[in-house]
Amino acid sequence: MSVNAREWAWEHSSSRGTARLVMLSIADRVADDTYVAWASLTSLVERTNASRTAVRDALTALEKSGELKVLDHLEGPQRTTVYRLPRAAAWLAKVADTRRTDPEAYVEPPEESDPVPDLDEEAQKGLRRYGIFPKRGTDSAPSDRNPAGTESGPSRRIPTRRRAGIRTKHGAESDPQNRREPKVNRKGSSSGAAVTSADAWQVDPDSHAWARQHGHLDRLGKEGLRAADAKWRSHRAGFSPRTAGAWAADWRSWIAREHAPTRPGSGPAPVGGMTRAEAHTAALLAALDEPTGSE
Repeated sequence: MSVNAREWAWEHSSSRGTARLVMLSIADRVADDTYVAWASLTSLVERTNASRTAVRDALTALEKSGELKVLDHLEGPQRTTVYRLPRAAAWLAKVADTRRTDPEAYVEPPEESDPVPDLDEEAQKGLRRYGIFPKRGTDSAPSDRNPAGTESGPSRRIPTRRRAGIRTKHGAESDPQNRREPKVNRKGSSSGAAVTSADAWQVDPDSHAWARQHGHLDRLGKEGLRAADAKWRSHRAGFSPRTAGAWAADWRSWIAREHAPTRPGSGPAPVGGMTRAEAHTAALLAALDEPTGSE
C-alpha cells in the first residue's frame, strides 16, 4: 500500500464523518504513485461499518469535492469499481518535483489549481499487476458516472460484424494465458470459451515469475505462498468457471494482499497491547467522533 496516499488522506483531505472513513479506506488500498485503487461497495460498507446508503452518499460527496474520481474505463477483480485520488496525485507530484532539486525545500500546502498528473497508457498497463484491467468494449478515455452506481453495467458499444478470412496467429490480449498448453486450464464450455474452475486452474509460469519479481515469494516464502494459494482455492471453490487469464489476475490480486506468516521473534509487540490492525481500526472509528458541522 502507498503510505503517501494514506498520509495525504489523514493530513489534507477535507472530508468528514463517513466520507472521511470511505476516503481513508480507499487510500489504504492505493498501491503505487498512480494513486489508483479498486474497491467494491460491499467492502467499503464492511470497512466503515456504515450503511450502504451512507457509503453511496459519501462516494458522491467525495467525487463532487474533487478528492475522488471514478475511472469508469477500468475495472478491478470481480468487476469492482476503480478509483483515483487526483488531489493526492497532484499534491505529491508537486512535493516530488520541488524536492528533486532541494530535499529540504518547503512545499506550499495543496491547492485546487495544482495540476493532476496524467494516467498514461504505460501507467495503466502497470496497474494490471494489481488486478486492474481496461473494461472490454470501452474506449481509453474515462466517462462520467455515479461513483456509487452499479459496478458492472452493460456496454453500449455497437457490435462489430463477423469477419471472414484467416485468423491471426497470436490472438487478442484477452485470450487464456496458457494457450500453448492445451491440457492445462482448458476446460471447454457450451459457449466455446476456454474456462476452468478455480480448483482445476494451475498457476502459470507468468504468475510464478510475477510473484518472484514483485517480492511476494521472498515476503511469504515458499510455504507461505503455498498456504496463500490453498486459501485462495478454498475461497474460490464455489465460484463459476472462468478463463485462465481471469483466474490468474484474481490470484495475483489475492497474493498481493496476503499477509506474510508470523515468525517468532520477528519484531517488538505493538504498543498498548493492540495489534496493528486493531490500532488502525481504532483510528478509523475515532474519525467518526469528529464534528461534521451539521450538529
